[in-house]
Amino acid sequence: QVQLVESGGGLVQPGGSLRVSCGASGGTVSSYNMGWFRQAPGKEREFVAAISRSYGITYYADSVKGRFTISRDNAKNTVYLQMNSLKPEDTAVYHCAAAPGFVIISSLVNPYEYIYWGQGTQVTVSS
Repeated sequence: QVQLVESGGGLVQPGGSLRVSCGASGGTVSSYNMGWFRQAPGKEREFVAAISRSYGITYYADSVKGRFTISRDNAKNTVYLQMNSLKPEDTAVYHCAAAPGFVIISSLVNPYEYIYWGQGTQVTVSS
């Protein structure tokens, strides 16, 4: 079973930057489509970004497009989410997830595509 562990969350001021990481064990991130989701208190889980297994195609929610970047480092078996120009609305617990197979990139907005999930890391954007 694949284990995913997020790290790097914390408190950052509006307009600041933060990078969260998702380390994998029991599998390789290159073998899965990887995604980031977030959930704020009282809100539903929200898709943030995804990167495909093949070709490394990326896809972003409109709310983060141009500010966030998803990437992977196969040598470190880690997926990253670089978050720039952070807003208070970005405050949430950020979860990474892994989806098997070859999929249409836009389908990765659907949490049901994912079979492995991390426990999440808290990101708080506040002055």
